[in-house]
This record gives sequence, C-alpha cells and structure tokens, in this order.
Amino acid sequence: MYYNVESINLKSKYEVSEVSRFLEKFDLKYEDVDYTVVIRENDDVIATCSKKENILKCFAINENYQGLGLSNNLISKVTEKLFLEGRYHSFIFTKPENQFLFEGLAYKNIFTTEKVSLLESGNKNINSSLDKLKKDYKIDSNKEYAAIVMNCNPFTLGHRYIIESAAKENENVIIFVVEEDKSVFPFKSRFKLIQEGTKDLENVVVVPAGEYVISSATFPNYFLKKNDNALKEYTRVDCNIFGKYFVPKFNIVKRYVGTEPHCEVTNTYNETIKEVLPKYNVEVKLIERKEVEEDAISASRVRRLLKEGNFEKIKSLVPKTTLDFLLSEEGEEVISKL
Repeated sequence: MYYNVESINLKSKYEVSEVSRFLEKFDLKYEDVDYTVVIRENDDVIATCSKKENILKCFAINENYQGLGLSNNLISKVTEKLFLEGRYHSFIFTKPENQFLFEGLAYKNIFTTEKVSLLESGNKNINSSLDKLKKDYKIDSNKEYAAIVMNCNPFTLGHRYIIESAAKENENVIIFVVEEDKSVFPFKSRFKLIQEGTKDLENVVVVPAGEYVISSATFPNYFLKKNDNALKEYTRVDCNIFGKYFVPKFNIVKRYVGTEPHCEVTNTYNETIKEVLPKYNVEVKLIERKEVEEDAISASRVRRLLKEGNFEKIKSLVPKTTLDFLLSEEGEEVISKL
C-alpha cells in the first residue's frame, strides 16, 4: 500500500498539537524543529519525522504500521528537504532500538548510551573531520595535549585564567572553540578574540570544535539552557564522543574545566566530564573561577554590563584585546543585539 508523506504547517497550532500528542505516546518531546513530515491514515497521524537544520529528530511510527517501510519514506522526504537547503551531512538522535532502521538507510552510529543513539550520514564523518582538523592546524599527535572546550561569549579574564593554568602545567594545550553560531558573539569573533587573547602563550593552539563537541548534534541543551530529563543523556553523549574520538586522535591526556556557580546545565556537564573521561584515561582538572569584587568573572556578567553600557566595570573583567573589540564598530554591532 502507498502512503503519502506530507509536510505540516508549523504555524498551525492544530497541526503542531496533533504531532505533539502523537509523539507523547513514545515519550518524545516535540520542540525546536524547522520542518516536520507526517504520514496519515484516515486523517490520523501514524508516523512522523522532523528536523532542525541538519539534525533529524522526533521520529516515531505507530506500532501497528511498523515493518511497512514507512521509515524509508519519512527519511527520504526529510533528506530531500536537506538537499534543497544545501545540507549534505546530517545527524539523527533516536532510541537505541530504532538504530537498525537508520543503519539500513546509510546512517552510521557515532555513539549510543542506554537511552539514545546518535548517528550521522552524508559527505563526511567524525573520523575524516577530525583528521582534517589535525592536518589544518598542524596538531602533532606524537605529543601529549591538555584540552579545553570553550564558548567564550565573549572572551574574559576568567577564560584567560583557565588557559594560563593549563599552559603552565602542560607542554601543549589545545583550545576547542564551540563553533555553533547560537551565541550573541558569532563564532568568527569569538575565535579571533581567543586567538588574540592567548597569542603570547606559545604552547597553546586554538582550533574550531566542529560539529562533534558542544553542538546542536551532541548537546542541544547547552544552547537551550534547559535542565530537563534529557540533559544527563545528552551530556553523556557529548563526553563519550570526546573520549572515544577526540582523545585518541589528538593524544589528549587532560581536560580542564572551569567551575560554574550560576548555570545548572554547565554544572551537570562538568559532573559528567568528571564521571566519563577518566574511563578514557583522561585526567579532569577543575579550575576555580577567577573572581573580581567577590564575584566570579563570567561572560554572562560581561554581557549584562554591556547591556548597561558599563565599560568601566567591564575593563576589570576582560583582556585589552576583548575590550578593543567591544569598542570597535564590529563590537558595537554585536552589542546592539543584546
């Protein structure tokens, strides 16, 4: 029997509610999507799949219609949309019991926890991407490295303090800069600020983190700042991907993280790092946040002061390179979006 796959109108409260109710039966939350397709029988939804950018999600098929090839129909329709948008590499989060369906559709597993599987498909993969990163930034994996993953929205003296600590204690340090452009300060600006703010530290190399660490694919809660039931599972996925792939590729022996007094999501992430990475023979070093006026220096504190236009206080929280950027035309443009 032929089943028609149709996209829904995401502005229609009725259609969105219909999909949401269907997904509730599978303990799936319908949120943060930009495209959804459904298959109906007698006007009832019997199967659905959504995406956000290049991430497929919210996939479910009524148990009475499983084994009829509906998964192929759904994925083909969503993949067609991806191609129209010029996206040739995609991820999917699914339940482990659904993994085989996607492996039959050319998806390859990256990592699976007890509750979730992350797979990818397309014109690149995690191993080729990390190999290219190593080559582009001349990372010598015969050397041992300490690693730091940072967003720096924007780069502060607090970030600088963590990097300095790592640089003093290790011969080589890699800073992986979160590449996802979901912060106020765009990736290009954040990357440049970290490079300029650490150029005196000769044993530090700054590289883009890519799609495989703190990204919408590996850790969507980081950008949504949501502490829900899925948070722990997403942090496990992200930390295990780092351990399984980044650690051997870059010969990482330590990972540095800063304490986070104000953000529960980051706190949970730090706890998972401490729990997971030692299993990959990585020492985790927690660095106490640097304080000014008895309060931790944080990017959120700087953004708050930027909103107030209080550059006098900002001076004590950021390096000169960041301050110069904030006072520039490019910086003013970013500040106007706060």
